[in-house]
Order: sequence, then structure tokens, then C-alpha cells
Amino acid sequence: MRRTIYTTPVVRQIFWVLSWIGIKLSGWKLVGTPPKEKKFVLVAVPHTSNWDFPITLAMAFLFGFRLNWMGKHTLFKGPMGPIMKWLGGIPVDRRQKNNLVEQIVLGLNQLDECALAIPPEGTRSRTEKWKTGFYYIAQGADIPIGLAFLDYKQKRGGFGPTFYLTGDVDRDIAEMQAFYKGISGKHEDQCANE
Repeated sequence: MRRTIYTTPVVRQIFWVLSWIGIKLSGWKLVGTPPKEKKFVLVAVPHTSNWDFPITLAMAFLFGFRLNWMGKHTLFKGPMGPIMKWLGGIPVDRRQKNNLVEQIVLGLNQLDECALAIPPEGTRSRTEKWKTGFYYIAQGADIPIGLAFLDYKQKRGGFGPTFYLTGDVDRDIAEMQAFYKGISGKHEDQCANE
């Protein structure tokens, strides 16, 4: 397993303190609790701003879980590549149609602990529908989904309920989306309708 910000000695403690200070000084409040399972898919909604990333990293430190996240492959080019991977990033080339879900499920099955953050909108830009890859990843790895959120209007971030899949994709996603009603992203006009 490669070393990340969460497994680097001393760095983890330093970033916990920095996260605590940053959250307090910025006026954010953390609520809820992450899933009790050591592995889960973290649905990150709404995802409308680059600020979602540092706030979510701070949440991971303060809630005490190891965060991995999928990002556009171009984020991992050049000198930033190793840093992004150290921050828990997994590069994804969305232009290629491949068996990404199966690859991620295989990777998750090899880990003892992982919170894999996936924004179902798939982008910070406005979309009309959620993508369903996160669902099939959780289903394939037989792990729950943690409903995580950042509500910029109320300056609250954290977790809602842990969601256990029933196999009825449409019903499950509709229930998850119902949880997010009234939660405001930094750019509300970019939040997905459904």
C-alpha cells in the first residue's frame, strides 16, 4: 500500500491540528458520524467548488478516517501528480470507456480500510442527473455508502445516515437524493436537479 497523508508519521497529527484550527477559524461545524465500517463509499454532494476538497480533507482528519478520492487524470500530471496521490487521489480518465467500476472494486477488496469519496455529479459544473458508478462500486465491494455533505449556507459539513443498498438502483438513489434536499453547495446554481 502506498503512503498517503493519513499514513505518514507525524504528518497525520500535524494535519489534524491544522484541520481543527481551519474549521474553527472559518466558522464551520462538523455534524454526524461516518459509517462504523472500515470501508465505505463516501457520496460527496453537492460538489460545486474547488473549496470542497480542502474542507473534505479536514473533515477526514477530524472524523478520523482515511480518505481516497477519484479525480480527473489531468490533476495528476507533472509535479502535482505525486502530491495528489499522497493526498489520497486516484486518477480517472473519464474519456475512456473501460471497466473502471470492476477495477475499483478489486482495489477496494484488497484494502482493510478506505473511505472512497465520489461525487455522483461527476463534476463541479451543473448536471441534470447523478452518475451511478458510485452505486455499482459499493454494490460490487459489498460496502455501505456514507452520505456526506458540505452545506455552505449553514457552514455545516459531515455525515447523514449510512446507506445500505437494497439492489433497487432507482429507489436507492431517490432515497439518497431526498437526504440532500435543502443542502446548499458553494455555487447553488450548479447543484444537480436529480
